[in-house]
Amino acid sequence: MYYPVLFLLILSVGGYYLGIKRSKELSKDQRLASLPAYYGYLTFLYICIPTIIVWFILLIGKNFILAQYLMAVLSDHLQLMNSNEIKLFFSKAKNLSLGMSFGSESDIELFASQKILEFERLFKQSSVAEHSQLAWVFNCVSRIGWLNRMTQFKDKAGKNRENVSVGLMVYPNLMAADILAYLATHVPVGDDQKQHLELSRDIAHKFNNDFKVNFFPLPEPLIYGNATRVMSLRDGTKKMSKSDASELSRILLTDSDDDISSKIRKAKSDSDLIPEDKDQLQNKPECLNLISILSACLDQSIEKTLAGYAGKEYSKLKNDLADTLIQVVGPVRKEILNLLDNKDELNKILQVGSEKASTIAGPIIKEVYKIVGFR
Repeated sequence: MYYPVLFLLILSVGGYYLGIKRSKELSKDQRLASLPAYYGYLTFLYICIPTIIVWFILLIGKNFILAQYLMAVLSDHLQLMNSNEIKLFFSKAKNLSLGMSFGSESDIELFASQKILEFERLFKQSSVAEHSQLAWVFNCVSRIGWLNRMTQFKDKAGKNRENVSVGLMVYPNLMAADILAYLATHVPVGDDQKQHLELSRDIAHKFNNDFKVNFFPLPEPLIYGNATRVMSLRDGTKKMSKSDASELSRILLTDSDDDISSKIRKAKSDSDLIPEDKDQLQNKPECLNLISILSACLDQSIEKTLAGYAGKEYSKLKNDLADTLIQVVGPVRKEILNLLDNKDELNKILQVGSEKASTIAGPIIKEVYKIVGFR
């Protein structure tokens, strides 16, 4: 069992010098994709298989909602899958759920899209121990003041801050570990997750300064498409969420065609006609949300979608949006039902993904432990 480690250590020497030489030959964009040269064997892997490691955190929950699907599947993030310069990981972030509540979760929705099923690096966060191991290190690096300023913590804790789980406060540290356990350089995120990524950068920077190393990269956000933040169907100023008390606020990937049509028809709007200019949408958050969702589903710009509905009533927009969502969600819902009858296949996919993730994260955590003095 020690032979792979020995082999990687041998490669590290050559990888170090080859990585430095190679980095000088790269363009600016390619250089952003390179892993730290000093981390020898990973750099060597970079030379052999030009990649950057990207971490995509899918939100937790029993029911996968439209907002997550638009981000994970229908956005330009799919272009990353087809690039030979990208190593992309998808994770079911089960550990994060413990900070809010306990209970079983379904993994079906994560795999329901054939586009994601074709992807090989899928795993449960809780099955890769390196995430939790690095999270504890980050708990000791991060600062209470940073966590107190996190918008999502303040929103979820509300006035009950003294009684909420410690896990709810420190889970952004775990999110940072999810990213940095792979020395990720870029992270596809929604607009509402930028603050968490900024915290990850702060933690990485402080770790490097505290231990006088240049180990962790400062990950950059990748924000694509028109669905960077999908809002509630009942309140265009709040994001679509599974925790919203109103079922009418969100579209679930398990919703029937009738449910989808009903929720879109009842989506909040106003009595005015749809505006002609995109700038006018800033004062009409519900209209902007509906236009944005339709644009994401049709894979076209907001301006192009808006041009087709300018001066018209909301009923036309809602009817077309409902029909489009039925076409989008229908095949995914069907796949969910099929997968429910084949959980062995899901477990196999998760197991393979976990092993691949641990292969990369394991040596990184060992190096972290050496840096902080655990070994």
